[in-house]
Amino acid sequence: MDERVAPVRHTGPVSQSPQPGQGHYGPGQSSPYAPQPFGASYGAPPVPAPKLPWSRAIAVTVAVFLVAGAIAGWAWQQFAPLAQYTVDENGGALGEQQMTRVFGPDGMYVSIGFLTALVLGGALFWWLRDYGPWAVGVVSVGALIGAAVAWGVGMLLGHDPLQPRLEAAKPGDLLDAPLELHTWTPLAAWLVGAALAAAIISALTWRAEPVATTSVPATSESSAQVK
Repeated sequence: MDERVAPVRHTGPVSQSPQPGQGHYGPGQSSPYAPQPFGASYGAPPVPAPKLPWSRAIAVTVAVFLVAGAIAGWAWQQFAPLAQYTVDENGGALGEQQMTRVFGPDGMYVSIGFLTALVLGGALFWWLRDYGPWAVGVVSVGALIGAAVAWGVGMLLGHDPLQPRLEAAKPGDLLDAPLELHTWTPLAAWLVGAALAAAIISALTWRAEPVATTSVPATSESSAQVK
């Protein structure tokens, strides 16, 4: 007797194991389980490692501002406009025109300090940008050191007390006023210049974290339908 077996028909979907590289992902989408490059993160670019250790970066910053402060102090002493006293029998007197030059050293110090800190602060902040927000603090402290050095060098080279010169002068002589700052406010010009440079560079180089334009399904479908 012949026995015939009727073919079995499947009326429902048959599950099959997904083949490598296959899945229900749209164009441009990859499996969330695909291997990622080493160091990559989802939604943010890799952060570059700092080039120098902190100690060396701080030392370089301080050294740059020390040298810049010394040069700025020399320039302040050389180019600061000084008021002139006219010597008479009663001592020294300032005319109306000379009174307008009394604060000339303050203005020259502010100009030199602000421009120096703006240039050097921007260059150093760009170099230290991989260190994050701490770079702002390092550059700011360096700018304050430069301000103090510039004032000290200028006073050392150009501050000549007036009273001894008045005693040795004759009526009719013109004596330059001593080089000095009348307030401590001009020292802040270095800090303002460095902070402004850091703010401008931060604003120009800031980038928002990339936002995904395609959605990844929460659960992957591991079966395909066979008709």
